[in-house]
Amino acid sequence: MSDDNSMLGMSRKGRLTADITYLMLKGAGYAALLVLGLWLVIAIISAVGQSLPERSRDTQDPTPMSFLSVPTDQETTQV
Repeated sequence: MSDDNSMLGMSRKGRLTADITYLMLKGAGYAALLVLGLWLVIAIISAVGQSLPERSRDTQDPTPMSFLSVPTDQETTQV
């Protein structure tokens, strides 16, 4: 009996080529899932934004000033 457990009758080099090809295709599949998932999230956020009424897009920013403001010279002399 042989120590080679190749059920398909492939050579060692052929088996190595097949394994590397499988791993590259597996990685490409994961990358495709990631890209499509991100695209789906962006599409959902865009759809929600488009479904908002027109008036909501024209309103003022609820926080027009930063919460952390540095006092200027005029503010320190008046205090």
